Amino acid sequence: MNQSVLVKRVRISDMVLKVLIYIAASISILLLVGIMCYTFYRGFSSISWTFLSTVTSTLNGTFGIAGNLLNTLYIVVITLLVATPIGVGSAIYLNEYAKPGKIVRAIEFTTEILSGIPSIIFGLFGMVFFGTTLGFGYSILTGALTLTLMVLPLITRNTQEALKTVPESYRSGALGMGATKWYMIRTILLPSAMPGIITGIILAVGRIVGESAALLFTAGSGYLLPKTALGFLQKIMQSGGTLTIQLYLCMQKAQYDEAFGIALVLLVFVLAINMLTKFLSHRFDVETRD
Repeated sequence: MNQSVLVKRVRISDMVLKVLIYIAASISILLLVGIMCYTFYRGFSSISWTFLSTVTSTLNGTFGIAGNLLNTLYIVVITLLVATPIGVGSAIYLNEYAKPGKIVRAIEFTTEILSGIPSIIFGLFGMVFFGTTLGFGYSILTGALTLTLMVLPLITRNTQEALKTVPESYRSGALGMGATKWYMIRTILLPSAMPGIITGIILAVGRIVGESAALLFTAGSGYLLPKTALGFLQKIMQSGGTLTIQLYLCMQKAQYDEAFGIALVLLVFVLAINMLTKFLSHRFDVETRD
């Protein structure tokens, strides 16, 4: 009799916990859907071809984000060009070459600390070091180099975890057949770990696109489009405000419709990044299995 009562109590507690879990999951989903729906409702009326293809002009009476879109693309590309080789190379060294010990633990601890530093501090450091000491000033290059420091831990840790998932038999088998260590890393480990590496890089893109605090101190808020082919190269050394910076400025000026329009563009961009992450991870998984 006592056993049946105990079993009944356990089942009731399981049911209560299960209900609480479903409630928590439902709240998370409702919050996401609510944010997306409200942003779409407030921002859809501002979206137009003029909004996406022109820049703000008092003379023409237009408000556009084409310059901010281009600046965002510049910063994403430059940041990834610098951060990806360093991050992946660091992960390969830590996972495949460095001997476990105090040095490796110190590097990993430092990486974890870097990932937890507030972005505003990265902005202050980037302004002083890249902007003032190196003389880059308020420019897209200064902002990209600052964001490189921010996303390096993300790329490094994701690459490390991806390399750890590769079975040890792959390494020993390749080395046993006479392959050099670098050849084994290049032809076996990296292709096998590619889904995790790609995921880390695309997550870094998401953080770059959504960053604003660090860029306020480093990249500035310029929004004009280059007028010549040479201007596209020179723009790297000029001030360039991203979509998030323009969103902040619109809210400061109480331009709420325009701000929600930019927010909708950012939301679509982030959703596209997440979908691309899943697609590429699945694609590389299939290719690896084959």
